[in-house]
Amino acid sequence: MELRTLPKELAAKVARHLVMAGRLAEEEPEQSYRHAKAARRLASRVGIVREAAGIAAYHAGEWAEALAELRAARRLGAGDDSYLPVMADCERGLGRPERALDLVKSPEAAKLDPMGRVELRIVESGVRRDLGQIDAAVVTLQIPELRDRRLRPWSVRLFYAYADALAEAGREAEASDWFARAAAADRDGDTDAAERYAELEGLHILDTEEDETEEDDTENDALPEDEPADEPQVAPPAEAEPVAATVPEVDATAESGAAATDIEFKPAEPEVLDTPEDDAPKAPVVFLEPKPTDEEQPPPGE
Repeated sequence: MELRTLPKELAAKVARHLVMAGRLAEEEPEQSYRHAKAARRLASRVGIVREAAGIAAYHAGEWAEALAELRAARRLGAGDDSYLPVMADCERGLGRPERALDLVKSPEAAKLDPMGRVELRIVESGVRRDLGQIDAAVVTLQIPELRDRRLRPWSVRLFYAYADALAEAGREAEASDWFARAAAADRDGDTDAAERYAELEGLHILDTEEDETEEDDTENDALPEDEPADEPQVAPPAEAEPVAATVPEVDATAESGAAATDIEFKPAEPEVLDTPEDDAPKAPVVFLEPKPTDEEQPPPGE
């Protein structure tokens, strides 16, 4: 059954709950799960509703409910193999690592896209660590995607998981390097890779933004209340001499009635250069006889 097959009003209610469940999944997982359960109560036979309820339950840490909802979604034809890593992680959360490994080795796992395969490897590495197989957890993540020079959607999670596995294996130098790579790839700050790197290197991270905010607050508090912060007061220079205006002031409301745009432009007076007579070059004076006009010219042949 699909959502569009429901009555119009019922479908609208279900859709509103699904939208809210998706919006709140990251920041408020508990509230997201409540909206998903409300949608499930209204349309429990719709596969996409059971799928959304399973994902919301997973984000809320409700492993059993998430697993049951995703299984129901697959039976209803909505859930696909892309949620196999989520289901395996739910088995791990329920303390059943062997069942999680069964999903990792299932035939459906071979049908996953690159993103799904990387996520499944990350889950498998965690399962190996739960079983005490620390070295196997490291080897599990040594896949070609780990050496990809281009950033992929899975790069941050893969780098971080590999660094975490190395740290638990006691390979701190390598773990520090991979935490640094994860921090460089994590442009949105979704992980604590930078803090883990600093911890391994014995560094202390300063929050410069908080320091700048405190400095700005201190400066604003020091200003008088009647003086704006963005207009600093400048003292006039001592014994400043008045400067003559180079442009005459024009009164646009003069009694002459002339408009402000009626400006009379006068040609500038030619500049006269005072040249001493001794330095002036002496040149011969030549007087040219003026040419006669047409009336005064003699006829040809004379």
